[in-house]
Amino acid sequence: MAKKKGGNTVAEVSALVEPIVNGLGLQLWDVRYVKEGALWYLRIFIDKPEGVTIEDCENVTRAVDAPLDELDPIDGSYTLEVSSPGIERELLRDEHFEQFLGAPVMIKMHKPLEDGTKELTGTLISHDKDSVEVVADDGREFNITKKDTVYIKLNDFNIYS
Repeated sequence: MAKKKGGNTVAEVSALVEPIVNGLGLQLWDVRYVKEGALWYLRIFIDKPEGVTIEDCENVTRAVDAPLDELDPIDGSYTLEVSSPGIERELLRDEHFEQFLGAPVMIKMHKPLEDGTKELTGTLISHDKDSVEVVADDGREFNITKKDTVYIKLNDFNIYS
């Protein structure tokens, strides 16, 4: 039976690899299944407080390879990539927002705010399922609906130094 590309692939892969990643002392940050040109990529992003090493990526790749082959969530070929979410990681899940309360963030909006601002930097002070509250660098407070954002990223150039 042919599987549809996309669909529940990310959810299936996440459910499969999260316990494996956690068992290696790492956090599963995100899973993405994307097409670039003619090729499909399954990207698994991992994290840990002291930063991800090449060895961490290699260990996760080795640990998830056979279980992914067994689950076979993807019809056709793809390239598996395991990496860190990197600097300016995108905050996506509730646990990301919770982990980085009080941290500096960068937000890009789909449409400008009332004052014309389309991008802002500030401090994440609270969040719920649908919105975030941020104190901008200039002291103004904003309550922003998540669906109105292009992204909310950690402005972490200085957090880990």
